[in-house]
Amino acid sequence: MSVPTDALDRTSTDRPLPVLGCDVTVPLVTGGEVTYAALDYAASAPALRRVWDDVAAYAPYYGSVHRGAGYLSQLSTDLFENSRRTVAGFLGCREDDQVVFTRSTTDSLNLLAAALPAGCEVFVFETEHHASLLPWRDARVSYLDAPRTSAEAVATLERALAGRDPKGPALVCVTGASNVTGELWPVRELAAAAHAHGARIVLDAAQLAPHHPVDIAELDVDWVAFSGHKLYAPFGSGVLAGRADWLRESEPYLAGGGASRKVARRADGGVDVEWHTTAARHEAGSPNVIGVYAIASACKALTDAGFDRLVERERELVARVRAGLAEVPEVRVLSLFGDDAPRVGVISFVVDGWNSSHFAAALSAEYGIGVRDGLFCAHPLVRTLLGGDTDDPGECGAPDAGPGERSLNAIRVSFGAGTPDEHVERFIGAVRELVRDGARWNYRTEDGRCVPDRG
Repeated sequence: MSVPTDALDRTSTDRPLPVLGCDVTVPLVTGGEVTYAALDYAASAPALRRVWDDVAAYAPYYGSVHRGAGYLSQLSTDLFENSRRTVAGFLGCREDDQVVFTRSTTDSLNLLAAALPAGCEVFVFETEHHASLLPWRDARVSYLDAPRTSAEAVATLERALAGRDPKGPALVCVTGASNVTGELWPVRELAAAAHAHGARIVLDAAQLAPHHPVDIAELDVDWVAFSGHKLYAPFGSGVLAGRADWLRESEPYLAGGGASRKVARRADGGVDVEWHTTAARHEAGSPNVIGVYAIASACKALTDAGFDRLVERERELVARVRAGLAEVPEVRVLSLFGDDAPRVGVISFVVDGWNSSHFAAALSAEYGIGVRDGLFCAHPLVRTLLGGDTDDPGECGAPDAGPGERSLNAIRVSFGAGTPDEHVERFIGAVRELVRDGARWNYRTEDGRCVPDRG
């Protein structure tokens, strides 16, 4: 069975891939409107037009999954399971790996945390996003200091693992690309170090998968987690893919229909449950077939576009933004591994004499540019990069740091396969103008956010 669709555009990758919202206009406080420059991809990337078209083509055929004998239910079930195979291929899964559909990267890593064997040790760098820093509450966790080079990251992990009992279970959790600095981590080398000491490794690919190929077998990681809403498919689905044994041997993440293979009443009034041993074990309830199909569609779209060319174009955008920011002496770009480190389209920075919330608000209100400010759900890392406590964002309009002083928060610009060149150029020009001339509007603090003062 197949769903009719004509969403087969093959856009040249010397231009951005077509995304929703590329022609949305927003009002400026200074008057008039401008096309919105979405430069907050690291939080949620816009949906690819092809993904939207594929989902729209399927929508009239929507039916229950794994539940019905009717034609639409069978079609939806086929679509759901074919999507699982598409994602497995996109990730280079091994023959025995499972692909479990979740709500997000956070959900995926919490699922894995719930599946850890008894007595499992977890090793995680303090530089992780909270999604991979916080789920391990029932394990013995070692938080590793932020490394300043890729080699130091590997050496730090090896030292931490050297003292453990290699016969006991252990898990290393590491990001593929930082959601703060965009820097690529030495995943293959970290995986080798983990395995050499009898540990397993899970890759948080939330920021890596939308920008670079991710191959489980090539990287030799045990699991990969990522979110659809960062992979140009923002429909509330995520993926945990990898080794089946810990998942198969743990209690179901959620108890309910779909996870259970057989349920029977006992003579004492209780129930006996036989749980599935497949991915269904952790997918209780009616699955989000729309979200799952959207992820699969995005995987196909990125593969068809050619990742090598997407990577090259994004590398050029990164170089252009970094060069533009480097021309403004008041701007300091945040980095762990240094200027020469390979990175994806995620750049965080601070501006001397500016409150970061004020700067981001001015970019939005006066230039129609959407970025993010704050700590980016990576508080320990941002504190390390800024050099101290970052709890008080300060009052809007009041600088959170002067020249040479410590900033309290940062600004993040992020982009990807759907970003037009014009958005990048407008951002660089806006940064120059704001630093040189200041904001053209008054701003105030409202519910902890800096917003235009409309009198």
